[in-house]
Amino acid sequence: MKKQSNYPLYNVTLFSSIKEMLYIAEKEAGSTIAFKYKDENNNVIEKTYKEFRADTLSLGSALTASGISGLHIACLGENSYPWVTAYLTMLGSVGVFVPVDKELPLADILNVINHSDSEVLFYSGAYEEILINNIDALPKIKVFIGFDRNDDSEDGRFLSYARLLKQGYAMISAGDTSYADQKSDPDALKMLVYTSGTTGLSKGVMLSEHNLVSCVYYGLQISTVYDTCLSVLPYHHTYEAVCGILVGLHKHATICINDKLRAILNNLQLYKPSYLYLVPLFTEMFYKKIWATAEKEKKDKALRILIKTSNFMRNFGIDMRRKFFASIHSVFGGRLRKIVCGGAPIRPEIGEFFDNIGIDLINGYGITECSPLVTANRDYFNDCNTTGVKLPCIEIKIDDINEDGIGEICVKGDTVMLGYYKNEAETAHCMKDGWFYTGDYGCLNENEQLLITGRKKNLIVLGNGKNIYPEEIENYIYSIPYVKEVVVKSLKDESGGEKALCAEAYLDQDALVDMNISNPPEALKRDITALSNKLPSYKHIQKIIIRDTEFDKTTSKKIKRNN
Repeated sequence: MKKQSNYPLYNVTLFSSIKEMLYIAEKEAGSTIAFKYKDENNNVIEKTYKEFRADTLSLGSALTASGISGLHIACLGENSYPWVTAYLTMLGSVGVFVPVDKELPLADILNVINHSDSEVLFYSGAYEEILINNIDALPKIKVFIGFDRNDDSEDGRFLSYARLLKQGYAMISAGDTSYADQKSDPDALKMLVYTSGTTGLSKGVMLSEHNLVSCVYYGLQISTVYDTCLSVLPYHHTYEAVCGILVGLHKHATICINDKLRAILNNLQLYKPSYLYLVPLFTEMFYKKIWATAEKEKKDKALRILIKTSNFMRNFGIDMRRKFFASIHSVFGGRLRKIVCGGAPIRPEIGEFFDNIGIDLINGYGITECSPLVTANRDYFNDCNTTGVKLPCIEIKIDDINEDGIGEICVKGDTVMLGYYKNEAETAHCMKDGWFYTGDYGCLNENEQLLITGRKKNLIVLGNGKNIYPEEIENYIYSIPYVKEVVVKSLKDESGGEKALCAEAYLDQDALVDMNISNPPEALKRDITALSNKLPSYKHIQKIIIRDTEFDKTTSKKIKRNN
């Protein structure tokens, strides 16, 4: 097939504020469905762009009338339409929005709310009893706004989101413009996102409205989205909150809110999305499931032959992928064109497989401190060995380059954060002369595409001076079908020096049964040894540990390493 090359940037409508972005959306696509979601009776509710903007204006008006203006306002709850409404209302206000990770332990949730100096808290019904029982632990919160409350509490401390919305509509009908007229400094703090909720270690990333607008505007210049998205990832993460929600809104897409993780497959059939935002965990799962099903049905050889035939035909400009692989496409709802994957590198063979069957798998690189997007592959310039090209509004430099051409990735420009909230020491540590030092190692190739090799804190330096990025070796091991999770770490000598490598793995029991593997330790040793032949001897695994349980993970489903 023809080698891809870079091409001109996409044209994107310019905007300077989130309020203007929603105004443009209503003007250009007022009757288009902005959101679809299920109510408590499993009925699908639709909200147009006109209705959604009206909801944000009404909620903002009611909050302003209640004296809730210019404050830090936190939001705690599962993905929902009210969550999104609160989010966009706050981004269009003179206040600061603080999304709270609902997966954190209670002590850490309370810590984030207190440390952020939030004075108002939006919350979903699942947290009402917890909040009432811990109200004394949240002394700064003046008002709690319940997404599922029908009425205000007698003491006025707990308010109803629905009642506020109704009040706001009445105010606007009467000519109130107090919220609509609000203008905030685009370079001031607008969103405060915590990268870690652990007590004493919380880092509140300060993002401005200019940061968010830049991420959306320039992100869409390098990678576009289509008409319908199934919104799966948690809204408290910038990846979904900015790249998912804000990008989708500016593109006037229909965002379908996934209600439960276990409902993804059903919701793919229900909403029939044309694009998805996922993390590698999902794409790995889909990839392995497709091949496991093919092998179980004895269709794996036929699938490989069909892929070869299809690719041969593509060389002559004949693309039959959607027809040849219709049964796979049907699993995703039949309309899926693109999966945007972030959070960690993807294995190149997974990207190649999705391309082979007619779904673009676009890998990117981001970090919360960069709002979050730094680089992304392009739709027709896509190399899954890389995380793509940089946003036009930033610069990238590779610092302290080693003999292999690898160094720390540093970013400067319009998407870089203001700093860490109330943490000058940590800000000074990672920001120097306008450059943000990401803590990730990588390099730029001849096409100016970024390759990520691993996290600085995970780097293993052997006694012979060789640098090893464990993520690289883990990616090889993940190609073994029955390996569900793996961490590569160092073996230490008597003096504490790192002398060799150990792989600790958690295996997929169902896959072991399907593959008739009766001796997992022996099979894993054989398969890892075979993979090691592709690597230099100092990267070979010397010891293998099989776990009985999954690894502990962060709330974004990344494995916790014992660094």
